[in-house]
Parts: sequence; structure tokens; C-alpha cells
Amino acid sequence: MNPTVLRTWLRAWALIAVVDAIFATTLPVVAYGQPLWRVWKGVASVLLGPAAMQGGTGTILFGLLMHASVALTWTTVFLVLALLSPRLRRIVATPAGIIGVATLYGPAIWIVMSYLVIPRFTGRPPTVNSRWWVQLVSHIPFVALPIVATIGRGLRSVDGIVPARPIGDAA
Repeated sequence: MNPTVLRTWLRAWALIAVVDAIFATTLPVVAYGQPLWRVWKGVASVLLGPAAMQGGTGTILFGLLMHASVALTWTTVFLVLALLSPRLRRIVATPAGIIGVATLYGPAIWIVMSYLVIPRFTGRPPTVNSRWWVQLVSHIPFVALPIVATIGRGLRSVDGIVPARPIGDAA
């Protein structure tokens, strides 16, 4: 892998993992009065089941590991899309383009996670309430914006290095 692309990918992943972890840890405490680490037990419960809510430090660490894995997945998805699309790279090379793409990518991430991924593991449909909407909107600044901005800036110099044809172009 090209060193610039690798560095961009790792930087975007680290940033999103940290920014979203801080937000995800803080929001439930401040807005909903929940215990500090409850969110990470909830994340772990997606794979471990409801008993994870009674877990301790190991469960919290497992939830954080799951969070980092999901952050890596969504960072990778966007990086691949950007590498495959010179047009997307051009769009996210500007501040307005970064904001515009993040405004679409953040809600898309939350919708896929809440309607497809989480229900696939829990067997429960999403509950669309005020908290769901807060998550939808919050995925713009706290998830998508760090990913899109970091990758957009990081790939500016890659156009001459990474040959990419727009999807659908004939060989």
C-alpha cells in the first residue's frame, strides 16, 4: 500500500475512534444521566447479549474494541470509495465538499448501523425516538466529518500516485 494512503487511513481511523469515543462516552452522562461507562457495555451487548450490561472492566474494554473495529470499518469504506472515485476526491478536496459529503455519510452510517448491523446481531429492530435522531445528526460532526476531512486532506497529493478510474468507466 502507498505510504501516503496508509498514513491517511491510520490517521483517519485513530481520529474517528477517539473523537467518537469521547462523544459516545460523554453524551449519555450529560444528556441522559447514565453511568459513565454504560455506553460501552451497551456496545458489547450487541455481540455478547443483554448480560453484558452487568459486566465489568472486561466488558467495557470489549465494547471499546468493538467501537474501534466499527470505526476502522467505516474509515476503510470511505477510503476505498475515495480511492475508486477521482470525482469524490475532488469534492472532498474543498471545505464545502468535506462538509457536504460528511452531511450525507454520517447519517448513512447511522442508518446502516441501526437498521441493518445492530438488528442483525440483536434480533431487535431499532427504536426510532429522540435519542435515535440525536445519533443520526451527531454522526455528521463526530463520525463522518473526521473521516471525510482526514481522508480528503490526506489524498490530495495521491491523484498522481494512485491510478483510479471512476466506477463504471470502461477499461
